[in-house]
Parts: sequence; C-alpha cells; structure tokens
Amino acid sequence: MSPASTGASTDVDAVVPAPAPAPAPGPASTPVPAADADSRMTPGGPGYRRMSLALFLAGVATFALLYSTQALLPLISGEFGVAPGEASWTVAAATGGLALFVLPMSALSERFGRRAVMTASLAVAVTVGMLVPFAPSLGALVVLRAVQGAALAGLPASAQAYLAEEVRPKALVTAIGLFVAGNSVGGMSGRVITGWVAQEWGWRVSVGVIGAVAVGCAVAFRLLLPAPRHFTPGSLRPRVLLGTVRGHLADPLLRRLYAIGALFMTVFGGVYTVIGYRLTAEPFGLPQGIVGSIFLVYLVGTVSASAAGRLVGRFGRRGTLYLAGGTTAAGLLLSLTASLPPALLGLVLITAGFFAGHAVASSAVSRTATHGRAQASALYQSAYYIGSSVGSTVGALAFHAEGWAGTVGVGLLAVTGVVTITVLGSRAARVAAREPVAA
Repeated sequence: MSPASTGASTDVDAVVPAPAPAPAPGPASTPVPAADADSRMTPGGPGYRRMSLALFLAGVATFALLYSTQALLPLISGEFGVAPGEASWTVAAATGGLALFVLPMSALSERFGRRAVMTASLAVAVTVGMLVPFAPSLGALVVLRAVQGAALAGLPASAQAYLAEEVRPKALVTAIGLFVAGNSVGGMSGRVITGWVAQEWGWRVSVGVIGAVAVGCAVAFRLLLPAPRHFTPGSLRPRVLLGTVRGHLADPLLRRLYAIGALFMTVFGGVYTVIGYRLTAEPFGLPQGIVGSIFLVYLVGTVSASAAGRLVGRFGRRGTLYLAGGTTAAGLLLSLTASLPPALLGLVLITAGFFAGHAVASSAVSRTATHGRAQASALYQSAYYIGSSVGSTVGALAFHAEGWAGTVGVGLLAVTGVVTITVLGSRAARVAAREPVAA
C-alpha cells in the first residue's frame, strides 16, 4: 500500500509498497524529473501566494455557483409549487452534470493545459450563471443548472493536477487544503448572500448577485494564476484514456479513496439540501435571511480543511479519517435536538468533519497517482459529486418521508461506510507490510 493511503501512519509508514506497473503512454502528463523538483512551488517561495490566492478564488466561484440554489429551495418550492424532492433537482442537476463531465474535461486538460481548461470552465459557468435568474420554469432552471455543473467540471480535477505538478510533495496536502478552504468559503458566502438578498428581493435576484461575484473571482483567478512550468501535453486518444482510467480503478487504494469521498459528500449534500426546510419550519421558524446566515458555519470547514495537513502529520491519514468520521457522526446525532444552539453545534461538527475528511482523501489521491493525475483526480471528483447528487436527492426524500431524523439516518449510514472502508484499508496495509517484496 502506498504511503499516500488513508492510513493511520504518516508518510513514513512502515508499509512496503508493491512494485507499481509502468504506466502506459498517453494522456498522462510526464512526471516531474528529479532535476526539476526543486523548481516546484513551496510555501514562502516565488509564485506560491499568487497560486494559492488564484485557486482559492476559483474554489470560491465553483462552490458559490454550484450550490447557489441550495439555501433557496424553500422559495423555489413556493414559486413553482413543488415538493422538496423536486426542488432539490436544482442542486442535484448541477452536481450530477459536474460528475458526468469531470472525466472528459480532465482529458482536455491533459492535452490543452490545466490553466486553459480551468479558465474556459469558469468563463462558461459564469455566463450560464447570469442566465439562471431568468429561468421561466423549474424544468428550464434544472437544465441551466445541469449545464452550469458540466461547465464547472473542468475546474476541480484540473486544479488538483496543477497542484500535484507545480507544488512540492511535502506541501501538497496544505496546498489542496487551501483550495478546499476556498470551496468552503464559496459555499458559505453563496448561501449567506442568497439568503439575505432573497429575503428582500427574491431568489432570482440573489442568484444573479452570486453570478456577478463569480465573474469577479474568475477574472482575478486568470490574472493571478502562474503559468505552469511542469506540464507536458498528453494524447486525447480514447483507447489510451480508457486504459489510464482502468488502471486507476484497478488500484484498491484509489477505489477506497473514491468511495470515501462519495460517502462524505452524501452526508454533506443531504444535510445542507434540506436544512433550510427544517430551520424555516417549526419549532425553529427562522426567516430566510437568518437561515442563509446559518451557513457561516462553513468557516469551520475552512479551518478544518486548512488544518488537514497538520492532522495527518499527527494522527496519520487513517487516524484523521476516523477523527473526521467520528466528528461528523457526533454532529448528526446532536442535530436531532429541537433546541437551536445544540442543533447549530451539530452543523458545526458535521461541517468540520466533512471538510477535513475531504481534504485528506483528495490529497491522498493526488499523491497516490504517479501518472494520469488529472484522470485520477477526475474519478475522485466524479465519485464525490455523485455522492452530492445522491445525498441531496435521497436526503430530501428521507426528509419528506420521515423528517429530519430520516436525513440524519441517511448521513449515519454513509459515515458507517467511511469507517468500514478505512478499517478495511488498515487491514490491507498490515497484510501488505507482512508480505515480502519481490526481487
């Protein structure tokens, strides 16, 4: 097992890795030669701050656009006269579009470059974002959101591949943590802004404001991001691309990481899709603006994602995943209370656990893949956003059938899956450590 596993040990795990097969030629960009390793970015070095800020802003724009309707679902339900499960498709369509297109977009990034694909993705997504407020029906809104999600698909996998190529390995968890922190800020600001704007002017104006904010982030991203120095264009041949994908899916460690990302996002997508319905109803009865402000707890995710590297250094990857899963489960159980303060504390714990687990799993994917990094990251992102779509839809259906307890039940089942997979990874690591290495 690779030291980038979700293990409870650090990068110096006493696990002897099996010899890896040589990668097939094709869409994988060329690994950085040892002679060029010192020219990669590191905290405090040239270009690192610009790169961090650029990708932070890209993360802000991505999550602000992707989940721009999530806090507004009660208002959308009211305008179009639909149930929570139907309104939730405005979220599920966006995340589903991203999940379907992230792999093809990652292949384009192997050929045309990470920065070019990320720039094009943001440009299309913000353009569609300015059309969303004019959707004449729920069906049209869902279609526009699906297109927007598909456009955003070029960003997450390309960003992780860019970081894996341009940042020194020891700084990779921290760098990806900052990108994930941008996601949390985008998700928070988008929901807070839409909540207060919608309370005064309606959901259409609020999503238009988010579109304008995303335009500013996209422009700043393009101006700030340093040109890549370690990217080598690859092939777009489908046969070679499929071979790379099959190779990643054949890796048991990567499969576990993909499943962990999907399960964490199932919890998160379910909770935050229906939280607005719960808080606007009794016994809370909060106004839309206050409900939007509840998403300030995303700041906790910013902290936990940024701290993921330190947590891994202290507890190891598997230990950090156990900690993230336990924190998420505790938050789910605490959120069942009918009293607002402990319910909000539950949301804080859910958010902290999710973002820490996501940062650890996604950085482990980037370190594990020695070739075809964009495809490896794309598969993770695809699983991650499939988890979001499943969580938002199933969580809404469970809420409609059983109330908040139903949504919590879905989340606890997903957390149980995370812990089970991590335990299996620990056992596999112990078996691998006992096996002799072939000469």
